[in-house]
Amino acid sequence: MKALCLVLLTLCTTQAARAQSVTSSPRNRSSLTTVEPGTFAVEGMTPRPIPLKVQIEAPVYPTSKLQGALGSFAPGTIVTLLAMSDTAYRVRGRARHGDVAGWVRMNEVISAVPNLNENLKKLYERTKLVEELILRRQVALGMTSQEVQASLGRPTRKSSKITAAGKEERVEYAIYEQVPQTTTGVNAFGQIVQTVVYIRVEVGTLSLSFKDNVVSEIEETKGNPLGGGGARTIPPPVGGF
Repeated sequence: MKALCLVLLTLCTTQAARAQSVTSSPRNRSSLTTVEPGTFAVEGMTPRPIPLKVQIEAPVYPTSKLQGALGSFAPGTIVTLLAMSDTAYRVRGRARHGDVAGWVRMNEVISAVPNLNENLKKLYERTKLVEELILRRQVALGMTSQEVQASLGRPTRKSSKITAAGKEERVEYAIYEQVPQTTTGVNAFGQIVQTVVYIRVEVGTLSLSFKDNVVSEIEETKGNPLGGGGARTIPPPVGGF
């Protein structure tokens, strides 16, 4: 009985560890989070934190509704942008009463990044499209090489050439699917049983060309791994951050 309990405990521990591993895997974590309805997180979406400078005495609020001030930031204070809505920023910094994270009105802070709000919204929409593609293990024109690897892994083959137009890189991916196959055998009681096993089968090959680190051409060199819809196109990476 003790041995049985030990086996069950070991199985439960192993399954819990596997579940935790899957949950914590980068492929299962999204960089997009909603702080409050009608808002989106900026922190973690850009390559580096975005600083803002407080222009005037700026009250800081616990929610984007801007009610019930927690304190205020003094003019000239540098704060870090965490999230945004259409009218306010969620920031973190040193207020007059101490360190705080909360919401301030947009017109009370300034940024050195040109067209900050417009570009952040574009980046947010593009990031949603990329994460959807990665989740489905797909690629699209406009993706970067890093995004392609996050979706499909390391390429099967890689080459590059230099022309008058510049350097062009090309990668090739063998696309596989798990295909069910039924096998027939005899169990310990002499009964004929059928078992379904899944075999990894190559169903196609994709060739991708990159220009300036962005997918410029997708070609099905074998099979139809893109399906009937063809290649998708997403906006190019948003710079300026």
